Amino acid sequence: MTKRTSAKYKIDRRMGENIWGRPKSPVNRREYGPGQHGQRRKGKISDFGLQLRAKQKLKGYYGDLTEKQFRRIFTEAERVRGDTGENLIGLLERRLDAIVYRAKFVPTVFAARQFVNHGHVRVNGQKVNIPSYRVKEGDVIEVRDKSKQMALVLEAAQLPERDVPDYMEVDHSKMTCTFVRTPGLSDVPYPVLMEPNLVIEYYAQN
Repeated sequence: MTKRTSAKYKIDRRMGENIWGRPKSPVNRREYGPGQHGQRRKGKISDFGLQLRAKQKLKGYYGDLTEKQFRRIFTEAERVRGDTGENLIGLLERRLDAIVYRAKFVPTVFAARQFVNHGHVRVNGQKVNIPSYRVKEGDVIEVRDKSKQMALVLEAAQLPERDVPDYMEVDHSKMTCTFVRTPGLSDVPYPVLMEPNLVIEYYAQN
């Protein structure tokens, strides 16, 4: 188990929210943060604290990206014409590991990263093992034939707690997904409130 995977439950508890909507999230049982001082951390959060929390929540949701990775994506979102917050969400959702997770080929975004890393995924017929690979509209993502009967894959397709969003077309009988369009914030089925506007404020001041 990777260090990040073992830490995913801490991310929920640190945020005090079930950010992936998982039934087994520890937040469902206890709302305080991790560590021996977790129960004493309630209090009014400053504007900076709210901005930082919004950034950490969005960064954590996509598999706890490193600050360097996330900052690079944000900088690119700023450069593209249009709303920076919407651009940021669109770029994050075009990551290959995010699409594999959204398509319900695997149960978690952490598993998606590992799944791609281990060469189980093809894009337009070519093997791609880079989780941050950016998918384009119209691309076809598929689980390679040898991997379609993996228990992880079969179980993920049956998960009741989330649905495949309408900006991709998925055929679970063939384990294929077509990325139809780049989504905006309102299109993405986040289980909790995401606030990219606060992320923009955070980077404007830091």
